[in-house]
Amino acid sequence: MAGEGVKSEMPNSRAGAEEGGTVAARSSVSESIRGCGISGMRIDKEELRRRILMPAYLRLAMASAIRAQDADAGAESAMKDGAEGRGGGPEVDEMPEAPMVVFVNSRSGGRHGPQLKLRLQELISEEQVFDLSVTQPPQFVRYGLTCLENLANLGDDCAKAVRENLRVMVAGGDGTVGWVLGSLGELFVQKREPVPPTGIIPLGTGNDLSRSFGWGGSFPFAWRSAVKRSLLKAVSNPVQHLDSWHVTIMMQETGLDLPYSLKPLQDYDLTQDVDIQRELPESVSCFGGVFYNYLSIGMDAQVAYGFHHLRNKKPYLAQGPISNKLIYAGYGCTQGWFFTPCVKTPGLRGLKNILALYIKKVNSKEWEKIPVPSSVRAIVLLNLDSYGGGRHPWGRPMPEYLEKRNFFEDRADDGMLEIFGLKQGWHASFVMVELISAKHIAQAAAVKLELRGGQWNKAYMQMDGEPWKQSIKRECSTFVKIERVAFQSRMISGK
Repeated sequence: MAGEGVKSEMPNSRAGAEEGGTVAARSSVSESIRGCGISGMRIDKEELRRRILMPAYLRLAMASAIRAQDADAGAESAMKDGAEGRGGGPEVDEMPEAPMVVFVNSRSGGRHGPQLKLRLQELISEEQVFDLSVTQPPQFVRYGLTCLENLANLGDDCAKAVRENLRVMVAGGDGTVGWVLGSLGELFVQKREPVPPTGIIPLGTGNDLSRSFGWGGSFPFAWRSAVKRSLLKAVSNPVQHLDSWHVTIMMQETGLDLPYSLKPLQDYDLTQDVDIQRELPESVSCFGGVFYNYLSIGMDAQVAYGFHHLRNKKPYLAQGPISNKLIYAGYGCTQGWFFTPCVKTPGLRGLKNILALYIKKVNSKEWEKIPVPSSVRAIVLLNLDSYGGGRHPWGRPMPEYLEKRNFFEDRADDGMLEIFGLKQGWHASFVMVELISAKHIAQAAAVKLELRGGQWNKAYMQMDGEPWKQSIKRECSTFVKIERVAFQSRMISGK
């Protein structure tokens, strides 16, 4: 509540003065300077190309298959080139150590996006660099990779080696990386392994996925040389794993403007084995999607929703990371986070008035209802150790605290979500500058939420930075289920 004193929710080994203020100054500038690699070794361009460039006939075959949206067309093209000397040129005789394709969101990174695409095409080849405004990841998976697989099945050992050793780089923000990971995840579903591991060149605002796997939090100042270093790291750095989480939402059909990441699903029984207090709607709609970083509900999502609405309406106001963060701060002061109540009655500000929370713990088949603290106005389900542009709201709990709460050390591949709460804006501000940790609620291997109408007729939610306004009814509930995806994404470490 507004009059509540701000205090640390738990012992935190990295809180306060012990770290000398790991506060805001730690992020973009220092990371960009490190990314310059002033003391790093010189990387020979031709040596880099030798290690990542595909044979000409294969990259041309992939390009042909994607362009025609026909994997067989690419295979036919490759076989014709093979009969004529496999595309010509001495590069064919030497297999690359780590054949690589790069997806570039040329609309990210301000003016750097188009320049970066040209630089990557210069370092590798045009056929191995895909502009996402032209070629989408599902097209690459469906046609480009299938073309390689078809050639391998026909006895082309070179195509087989390229397919098995392929690595992917993504130049974009967290949303772009998630899009590529989701498309590559279809290979698991279709049993078309191995799934290529993915590295990141950060072009977004928060870049939390990039931070979590050691690729940095911002586009470096000396980016032309830094790009070469990133490609070289992606050749041989080890592969790590990342959990992803499937979200299913069941609600009364209302025609909401949901984010791109949520797609319509066939109806299914979301509420089995949960004690539901409200009647189910007669007519329901089901939507599903996947997140890699976080899902949240409450005031933080309301601020994000206001920011996105303004950016779509007046895009000239949001031209880069600094202006974006200033706009976010402005919305935080005007959307009820600091000074204005969510509703007229202060006692109704907390999420507990509209939300019931159920979790499954690790190695448990039983759902457990978890009390929602009355002071909490935003709840975040976090998968990574980075949130909001490199912040650590869960903190770094001491071993004694973990044992006392029956918690585990958080990792991106531990099969658990960290669930924490934010109170009002002042509490959230201290959390985000890491003076204190957020209010710990639970760790969970699966989560169910029941949203119940009443004094409120809407709730704000967001998933990996995509916010939406969720209508809620007094007469019936909206249900949200979060479960870990059965397979893990493969990430190249940037460290």
